[in-house]
Amino acid sequence: QVQLVESGGGLVQPGGSLRLSCAASGIIFSIYTMGWYRQAPGKQRELVASITSGGSTKYVDSVRGRFTISRDNAKNTVYLQMNSLKPEDTAVYYCNGKYTPKRYDYWGQGTQVTVSS
Repeated sequence: QVQLVESGGGLVQPGGSLRLSCAASGIIFSIYTMGWYRQAPGKQRELVASITSGGSTKYVDSVRGRFTISRDNAKNTVYLQMNSLKPEDTAVYYCNGKYTPKRYDYWGQGTQVTVSS
């Protein structure tokens, strides 16, 4: 059974930091491209950052320079370090794992991030 379990969300003031974690089980984690998506109320889900099995990363323009995605294959975990948080970063953040050759696509349950004073 595949599980992606996010943690680390919460309430933070503008300018603050949070670190999200996503622990995976039931997959060969090291071969998956892992991503963090977010969905704010009334908006479509968007890709925030991704990291390939080889360690290549991509970011949406709005978070580049503030967020960092990383992975620890020994712990089957992907992280999203979020610095200089802004109110517009408020959303539910979802972990995603993709293995394109087999069209495998898995999601976590989401974790709420709220940036507010």
